[in-house]
Amino acid sequence: MHSVNPFEMVLFGGNGDLVTRKIIPALYYRFRDDALPDDCRITGAARRDMSRDEYLALTRECCKRYLAAGDFSEEVWESFAQHLDYLKVDATAPDDFQLLARFLSESSHREKVYYLATAPDLFTTICTHLGEAGLATPESRVVLEKPLGRDLESAGKINREVAKVFKEHQIYRIDHYLGKEAVQNLIALRFGNALFEPLWQRGSIRDVQITLAEQVGVEGRGPFYDNTGALRDMVQNHLLQLLCIIAMEPPASIDPDAVRDEKLKVLRALRPLVGRDVVANTVRGQYRAGAIGGTPVRGYLDEDGIASDSHTESFVALKAEIDSWRWAGVPFFLRTGKRLQERLAEIVVTFRQVPHSIFSGDAAPAPNRLVIRLQPDDGVQLMLMAKEPGDTMDLRPVSLDLNFSKTFGSRKADAYERLLMDCLRGKLTLFMRRDEVDAAWRWVEPILDVWEQSGEAPKPYTAGTWGPAASSALMGRSGFSWREES
Repeated sequence: MHSVNPFEMVLFGGNGDLVTRKIIPALYYRFRDDALPDDCRITGAARRDMSRDEYLALTRECCKRYLAAGDFSEEVWESFAQHLDYLKVDATAPDDFQLLARFLSESSHREKVYYLATAPDLFTTICTHLGEAGLATPESRVVLEKPLGRDLESAGKINREVAKVFKEHQIYRIDHYLGKEAVQNLIALRFGNALFEPLWQRGSIRDVQITLAEQVGVEGRGPFYDNTGALRDMVQNHLLQLLCIIAMEPPASIDPDAVRDEKLKVLRALRPLVGRDVVANTVRGQYRAGAIGGTPVRGYLDEDGIASDSHTESFVALKAEIDSWRWAGVPFFLRTGKRLQERLAEIVVTFRQVPHSIFSGDAAPAPNRLVIRLQPDDGVQLMLMAKEPGDTMDLRPVSLDLNFSKTFGSRKADAYERLLMDCLRGKLTLFMRRDEVDAAWRWVEPILDVWEQSGEAPKPYTAGTWGPAASSALMGRSGFSWREES
């Protein structure tokens, strides 16, 4: 028996990169694993004039390209394709939404989910037209992709306009990092075990590092990325959400508002970075020509769609602090960038050193570290000190490793698979609430303002490295260094 009710899912931007590369493959996997009900339909909606057969051919080729090797089955596809459809809908044309209403009218018993995989400036237009066409019923839901606006004002406008059509419990603001298996295990690690929580505070933890590193460049998104940058694209959502999960107080339950209340407290407790604090505690960079895995790559300014004098950052590192009893004085270092040495997403919690070493030698034992790896191979690693075999009492670091793939064996659901299923089930825990989005923008916006007012260009770094030297200097001023071991 399926745990999902019959549904209609309309994918606005239905022939775009996000839908064809991520959402349709995710739904294919859920269908293959018998997680979708028989009574469902998934409709791509876009302004392009395309027949259903043409849309099926497009999505079939994308599934073959983006599914893991060996996972595409013609038999499964033929069954899955029976649930796919296409409708030409211009987001700016009200009459097209009347057409959509007639298209959906024969399935009034199905729950309606509208996925807005479009540019953010179309969110309010689409929602307004959905409301005018009578498609925003009390049972319907709308999914908003990031980035939600460019700043606090634009994000607030989107939220206000969408709220005129949909109630807060109907709005699913998606951040795919929150759907990753390792992030879920981070919540389980913290709140499902008694071992770590007594140590999860300023008296035991020295610093926290969060790194989201990419080897890819702008990947054909030049105009979009040049108008966005790494701070808006990665820090305002992904990195701050991971920081919230690391730093939040234990919620009373896993219910959506219980979790999101605690995350909001973290965002509101972040010490503001303004004026000179921005200069002292942030680094922005822009990649130059270099090599990734031995293959030469272009610099940022040479990418298609990038202005030749662009000051948009492709790299950000910053030091954040949380003004709370639990975290006062503990620095949180955040780092993200494109064209870096590795594709890596990890959280590193470094504990304080032992107060007094009883062992011979000048060097104190290395501090313990908890490493939560999100990609490419998700797992947990705890670094401890152990005695080397032999007659002496020499210590060296060893690790206790939990590799989720080896431990659990079966294929892990992709982040979009999990979040799509949560949306279909009406589970909001892993989606951002409106006040979370506002609080994140309030913290990020002063940084953007100082950068813009300074007129300084981002610091250059060679593609295939770990970013500009100023990033290491930022850590060095606190007496620390980035963890960069593979």
